[in-house]
Amino acid sequence: MYRHLIDLVNRLGRPRLGVVGDLMLDRYVFGDAERISPEAPIQVLRVASQECRLGGAGSVVNNLRALGADVSVFSVVGRDDVGRQVMGYLKAAGARTSGVVRLAGRPTTVKTRFVGRAQHRIPQQVLRVDEEQVAPIPAEAEDRLLAGIRKGLGRFQAVLLSDYNKGVLTPRLTQAIIRAARRRRVPVLVDPIKDRDYAKYRGATLLTPNRLETEMASGHSVARPEALRRAAGRLLKSLRLDAIVVTLDKDGAYLALKGRKGQMVPTRPRRVYDNAGAGDMVISVVALIVAAGGSLVDAVRLGNVAGGLEVEKFGVQTVSREEIVGDLLGEARRAGDKLRSLENLLVDLARHRAGGETIVFTNGCFDLVHAGHVAFFEFAGAQGEVLVVGVNSDRSVRAIKGAGRPICSEKERARVLAALEAVDYIVLFDEETPERIIRAVRPDVLVKGEDWRAKGVVGRRSVESSGGRVVLAPLLEGLSTTELVRRIRRSHEKGSA
Repeated sequence: MYRHLIDLVNRLGRPRLGVVGDLMLDRYVFGDAERISPEAPIQVLRVASQECRLGGAGSVVNNLRALGADVSVFSVVGRDDVGRQVMGYLKAAGARTSGVVRLAGRPTTVKTRFVGRAQHRIPQQVLRVDEEQVAPIPAEAEDRLLAGIRKGLGRFQAVLLSDYNKGVLTPRLTQAIIRAARRRRVPVLVDPIKDRDYAKYRGATLLTPNRLETEMASGHSVARPEALRRAAGRLLKSLRLDAIVVTLDKDGAYLALKGRKGQMVPTRPRRVYDNAGAGDMVISVVALIVAAGGSLVDAVRLGNVAGGLEVEKFGVQTVSREEIVGDLLGEARRAGDKLRSLENLLVDLARHRAGGETIVFTNGCFDLVHAGHVAFFEFAGAQGEVLVVGVNSDRSVRAIKGAGRPICSEKERARVLAALEAVDYIVLFDEETPERIIRAVRPDVLVKGEDWRAKGVVGRRSVESSGGRVVLAPLLEGLSTTELVRRIRRSHEKGSA
């Protein structure tokens, strides 16, 4: 599963999405909260720094741009300083902003979060102040937005509706977008508001409510698995959706599909630093994968990964494709899936190098793994923190050892090596020598058996020229694959006599 998801992320390309929703500015005021005011029982925040970020639908835009998507934005901001600031951030992110309508007399929404740190501990929000107008946008603005969206549907691979209930996604506009997109066969994905009436989302492709939103909109508790299935099924049917994804925090997500059995999509436990922005991140990744033609199951799995990475950061921050791939590679390694393509291996090794770990490399056919191999890998693994094993492909083994080899296929050999604790990563190579792959890996230590002293170690010059070293491992007498094959043949001949 992990290799499939990694390959999916690596070949995403640049999906084209339209994002419609409520833009706002998130302002953060950071400071030290180390005493109580003598005027009232409240904390005194001594301001240390301030920063502003895109919020609401702007957070989704930031996410998608960080993930490499081509994004067009459709929204409303005021003709005020905050509106100009929001437009500047959108353009800096690389989003297309011609679909943003500027309205006089309607202030742009600002959320100011006061964040305090006491005794140098993890910062915590102590207060949030909202400045906003939540009345529905006028009909003229609806018409202008709809005209721009209809014009863009010919190029969009998906439309994402990011609803914060600030007046942009009116029932009339939302339904018009869904109907127009349906006619063009463009999927519409909705991050909904917390409300009891979801009628305006009827006919959308997919809805992503959280646990509480699902309970409110369906009128059912979701405390138990069966209740969750009933609630999701009710929304799926009554709103004529193709799918619904109920996000469940640490429990992952529940995916219900029209005409098919629903399923839980679990996620691994995370150290939660700040859960702000996790929902935006999940819908961003789900929309990205759907736009790229991926399956909904894969989209939700990757959404879980990205949402998990987001909660490990403070505040609303983006996640890159490289971070997602790195997390998947780590999961694959923990699950015992150690076989990598060279491209993915280099991504993982970059993470190890950044942590100051020593990379060790060795290579061979490893056709029949025996006690001598186990001792060799233990020796190699002791030379550093990360051991990479290059394994000759079936084709290269035949070229080196003849038509009767390998006895075990490359997949079988890789699986046996993956079971060894000393081995961290495995990479196949098709050449008769490992020179190319050694140059790509750039190991700090290259390990070969003592029998290579006279023959000359392939890759020595490359490794040593970049500051690495070559180590020759002692051999166990009488243990080799060739000798093992001879023993088996002799035993078979005696048994047949």
